[in-house]
Amino acid sequence: MNRRSFLRMAAAVPAVAAASQLPPFASPARAQQKEFAPRPGTWRTFEITTRVEVLEPAGVNRVWVPLPSVKSEYQRPLGDQWTGNAKVMKTATEPHYGATMLYAEFASGEAAPVVEVTSRFQSQDRALDWSKQGGADEDPAALKTWTKATDFMPTDGIVRETAVEITRGKATDLEQVRAVYDWILAHTYREPKVRGCGVGDIKTMLETKSFGGKCGDINGLFVGLVRSVGVPARDIYGIRVAPSAFGYKSLGAGSATISKGQHCRAEVFLRDYGWVAMDPADVTKVAREETSEWLTIDHPLVEAVRPKLFGGWEGNWLAYNTAHDVALPNATQGGRLAFFMYPQSETSQGRRDSLDPDTFKYTITSREIRA
Repeated sequence: MNRRSFLRMAAAVPAVAAASQLPPFASPARAQQKEFAPRPGTWRTFEITTRVEVLEPAGVNRVWVPLPSVKSEYQRPLGDQWTGNAKVMKTATEPHYGATMLYAEFASGEAAPVVEVTSRFQSQDRALDWSKQGGADEDPAALKTWTKATDFMPTDGIVRETAVEITRGKATDLEQVRAVYDWILAHTYREPKVRGCGVGDIKTMLETKSFGGKCGDINGLFVGLVRSVGVPARDIYGIRVAPSAFGYKSLGAGSATISKGQHCRAEVFLRDYGWVAMDPADVTKVAREETSEWLTIDHPLVEAVRPKLFGGWEGNWLAYNTAHDVALPNATQGGRLAFFMYPQSETSQGRRDSLDPDTFKYTITSREIRA
């Protein structure tokens, strides 16, 4: 057993007796907002289970399931276990960003390919105390990774031109990031019709001035703009696992089935503070989806979360990885992924649509483990 596993093996393992189901999920009609005030210090333990079935298999079938690979002051991976009828089931690691995944390969002729993965982790809220500055200890070479352009996230041309204009006259990295955050909230908006989490094509967003999208678009644009002026920034790709403790239905899972609960967040590295949590996309989500009306950015419900998501977020969320431009190991169909937070599958007929869990088919469920 290695350090990443609590029982990494291909046989089913009985559930821990102490595990209990999450308390009933609050319905939107009953949810009552409290002061949105994430506070670190209380660790919660969750277990998520992803079950993937390959419908209409053809030839050699392959499946990739993201595993928690972010270990930080807000998350502790506790290991993974799996079972299934694949001839190969093993972990694989994306080499550039360290994203880990379960790779399953099924023999040609397997009539009903299936794999089930269970991951456990602990998480806590994040909230930066802005009154406490201190030198951040980070390898300068490592930080350069988070200012580089990628194929899906350019930092030159219109991206840099826009960022330079936004941050004109801003002397510090904090002032620059604040200016970008405010610009994002003034120009972008949540578009519910966008599939999944969006595609993160930030160059096209700026060229067309089409600023509607979801977290992959809005937080991706935020990260790209910040990077283009030399401030390290990154997206973190994950999934919501529980309701919001503050009653915001738009900021939490609505049921124990979280198959469509994927959400990416962002971080920036500030010289006086280190890595700092950011989530402008969730501000736009509250504005668009918290009530039946589209709220203005200065509405009290939006104003309550706007400053708190600049420096913090709620710990009802699992971070999978920070990987961009992902090439799935052993894949023979399809190209690279802009990001990796959805299960993926391919048959000899091509790559499956990861945004359609009902026909793919996969189900992700969550529960909280209480002492």
